[in-house]
Amino acid sequence: MNQFNVFLRKEWRESWRSFKFIWIPLVFIMLGVSDPILNYFMDDIMQSVGNMPEGFSMTMPEFQPVDLLLASTGQFQSIGLIILIAVFAGSVSRERQNGTATLLYVRPISFRALFLSKWTVASLVAISSAMAGYTGSMYYTAILYGTVNWSKFAAMLGTYFVWLVFVMAVTLAMSAVFKTIIAATLSIVIVPIGLIMDSLIGSFWTVTPWKLPGYGVLLLTDSVSMTDYWWCFGLTLALTILFIVLGMYFSKRNASTVKV
Repeated sequence: MNQFNVFLRKEWRESWRSFKFIWIPLVFIMLGVSDPILNYFMDDIMQSVGNMPEGFSMTMPEFQPVDLLLASTGQFQSIGLIILIAVFAGSVSRERQNGTATLLYVRPISFRALFLSKWTVASLVAISSAMAGYTGSMYYTAILYGTVNWSKFAAMLGTYFVWLVFVMAVTLAMSAVFKTIIAATLSIVIVPIGLIMDSLIGSFWTVTPWKLPGYGVLLLTDSVSMTDYWWCFGLTLALTILFIVLGMYFSKRNASTVKV
């Protein structure tokens, strides 16, 4: 536990010094507020841009608050996740490649504490970013379109946090197993491209971790099968633990590959 606290403070300071706790949440805020604002003022924007043919008119659909939250989730799932993966894909492997890990590995350290500290801070950055993004999205959605049930919104938010914890476990496990570029590629294949594949052919099954964010949003409208939701929730937690164990094992096994 002492080593975990020491490593946790180290990772925490590094994240603040590299401004990860600032610029990543700002990106999520911009992604979150863009959909409610753009959709609400789209008609005015089209008219002000001009150069439209005479008689042209465009009827915008009647959006509900849940539609805007679903759109914000889509932004987080594409751009947001790729940013998080790109930032944390080298958390373990980069230290081995540039040799800074030798300062740690020459001492009798706990690789379990080392990996868990990195995963904890990466998860905190991801969760705080999503919280900032959803806060911005919900603020403008409530002003422009109306509110949602706050208890259901909290359930949706908690569900998305579980998904982000899973994504960070996958990213850091890949970083422990492979070099940075391979870890980033595999994480992008598993998470964002996995989401696309699941949306294309996922109608043949109902239980995968990739469906959990969508099921979380559907909690707002009570239109999700709770049996499928809880199976996805449990499977995601189980796979998160599996990737954490995998990351701890390969962090220790690949320690000998450090370049001096």
